[in-house]
Amino acid sequence: MCGIVGVVGKLNATKVLLNGLAKLEYRGYDSAGIFVNDQGHEAVLIKRVGRIKNLQAAVPDTLTGTLGIGHTRWATNGKPTEANAHPHVSNDGRFYLVHNGVLTNAAELKDEYLSDVQFASDTDTEVAVQLVAKFVRDGATTKDALRHVMQLVQGSYAFALADKEDSDTLYVAKNKSPLLVGLGDGFNAVGSDALALLDQTDTFLELHDEELVVLTADGVRVENLAGEVQKRASYKVDVSEGAGELGAYPFYMLKEIDEQPVVLRRLLSNYTDADGQVNMPEELLAAMQQADRLYFVAAGTSYHASLVAAPLFEQLAGVPVTVAFASEFGYHMPLLSKKPLFVFLTQSGETADIRQVLVKVKALGLPSLTITNVPTSTLAREADFALSLHAGPEIAVASTKAYTAQVATCALLAQALGIYLNNDAAKQFDVAHKLTMIATAQQQLVDEKDQIHEFAQKMFKTTRNAFYIGRGSDYYLSLEAALKLKEISYIQAEGFAAGELKHGTIALIEENTPVVAIVSDPVTAAHTRANATEVQARGAAVMRIATESLAQPGDELVVPDTDPLLTPLVTIVPCQLLAYYASLDRGYDVDRPRNLAKSVTVE
Repeated sequence: MCGIVGVVGKLNATKVLLNGLAKLEYRGYDSAGIFVNDQGHEAVLIKRVGRIKNLQAAVPDTLTGTLGIGHTRWATNGKPTEANAHPHVSNDGRFYLVHNGVLTNAAELKDEYLSDVQFASDTDTEVAVQLVAKFVRDGATTKDALRHVMQLVQGSYAFALADKEDSDTLYVAKNKSPLLVGLGDGFNAVGSDALALLDQTDTFLELHDEELVVLTADGVRVENLAGEVQKRASYKVDVSEGAGELGAYPFYMLKEIDEQPVVLRRLLSNYTDADGQVNMPEELLAAMQQADRLYFVAAGTSYHASLVAAPLFEQLAGVPVTVAFASEFGYHMPLLSKKPLFVFLTQSGETADIRQVLVKVKALGLPSLTITNVPTSTLAREADFALSLHAGPEIAVASTKAYTAQVATCALLAQALGIYLNNDAAKQFDVAHKLTMIATAQQQLVDEKDQIHEFAQKMFKTTRNAFYIGRGSDYYLSLEAALKLKEISYIQAEGFAAGELKHGTIALIEENTPVVAIVSDPVTAAHTRANATEVQARGAAVMRIATESLAQPGDELVVPDTDPLLTPLVTIVPCQLLAYYASLDRGYDVDRPRNLAKSVTVE
C-alpha cells in the first residue's frame, strides 16, 4: 500500500514521477500527488483524489523540473481527500514530504512541539513535515532537522523530503517501511518499489532501517542516525521483473490467471535439471535438516498457500509444520519447539506483519527462509535464505499466479528436503512430472473460460452471500476461493470445512444461497457430497467442482486428476475465474478493489 517515487538530476522529473506512480498503482491507493521544483525554481504541488489519471489530467504539459517527489496514498490517518493526499507541505511553504508508514506518536509530538501550528490535514505525515520546518527555523540544517524527526518519531516510515530553496538535493529516510535508491547517470532516484524506476535504471542501493540519505544528481550519501557514513555495494534488478504490460487483456487479473501454466514451467526451469531432479541450495537443505518443526508465517493468500504446503512437508519430508497468521504470531508467539526453522511466505516480500516476526526471529538467533516473488525485497534480504517464486510482476490486487507459484515452490522444496533426508515418499514423488501435468491441466481450464463465465452469472450475479465447502486440502482451497470472491466482487463469501456445517454454519443457508463444493479428496469425497446434499435440501444453489476420478453425473465442473497433495493447483483456477467474472458482471474494477492494497506495508 502507498507508493513513493522521487528523483533529482537531469531527467524530466514530472515524467519520471507520473510514470513511476502509474507503475505503483497495483499497490492500492485512493489519492495521488506530486511536487516538482521546476527549472525556474517555482514549486508546483498538485494532488488529486482517485486514480492516477485524475492527477495526470491536472498536470500541465509545460511542467518540468530537475527534482520532484510523488506519492500514491492509501488512507490510514484521515479520509481520502485532497487535503490528506501527499505530498504534504509545511506552513511556511518551504518543505514538501511524502511518507509511507504510520507514526504512532504523532499526536503526542503535535501537542509537544506544534501546538501553535495550523494543520491542513488529518494525517500523521503532516506532523513530520511541520517538525522539519520548526527545527530549521530554530537553526538546524535540513538534513539535521530530518535526523531529529527520525529520532523523535515512533512507528514506521519511508520519507522523501524536498526543500523548495534547494532544487539540487533530495532527502530520504527509512524505518521498517520499504524504500530503495535507484542509481543513474546524471540522476539519482528513490522508490518504494524497484518497479517504479525500472524504466530509468536497473541499479539499486539497499537502505537499512534508521538510515538517512542525501541524494543529488551526482551523489548518494547514506548515514545512520549517528551521522556515520554507511558504505555498501549496489545490486542489479532484472529489467524483466518490470515487464508487466497489460497487452490485449481487459484486466491484469485475467492475464495473470492465464499466465499460471507459464509460471509452473518457469519454476521447473529454475529449480530442476534436465533429468527432472529438483535443485535447491544445499546450505538451505542442511539448515532444514536440523529443524524439528517448520513454522510457516504468512498473511492472506500466502497463509492459504501455507496451509496447502504444510502436508507436503509433513508427508514428503516427515517434518511437522505449524502455520500461523503473521499478525497474530508476532504478538502471541506460542511455545516453540527446540529447533524451529521459520518460513516466511510472501508475494511482495515487504509485508509489515511478517517483517516484525522476522525481526523477532532474528533476535532469537533462529534460522529463517523467505519465499517471495520479489528477490530484492526486504524480507528476502534479511532472512538467512531466500527462494524466488519466479512468477513475474503480479499487478492485480487479488493474487492468482503468486498463489500457484507459492504452492509449487513449496512442493519442489518439500521433495528436495525429503530426498535430502532419505525419505522414501519423497523419492517416489515425481514433483517435476506432476507439475508439468498440472500446467497442462491449468491450460485446459483457462481455455474453458466461457463455460465458467456462465456458472458465475448463474451463481453470483445478484447474490449477497456465497459459500465454498471442502475437506482437507479442499477446505484450504475453499478459504482461498472465498477470499478471491469477496476481494473483488464484494460478495460476503466464506470458506467452510464441510464437516463443520452441522455445528452451526448451516444456519446461514437460505433459499438460493450459492454453495460451491470442492470434491477432490478421495478419502472424504463421499462425506463432502453428503454435505452438499444437506445444504441443497435446505434451498442452496449448489455447484460441484470435482476431479475426473471422483466425478458423478450432474457435477457442474470436472477438472483433470492430479496427486491429491497438489490438487489445489488445479481446482483454484475455476475458482479464480468465478471470482473474476462475478466482479466483471457486477461492473467493478477487477484489478483495484475498494479498500485493499497489494502490498501491506503497515501493520
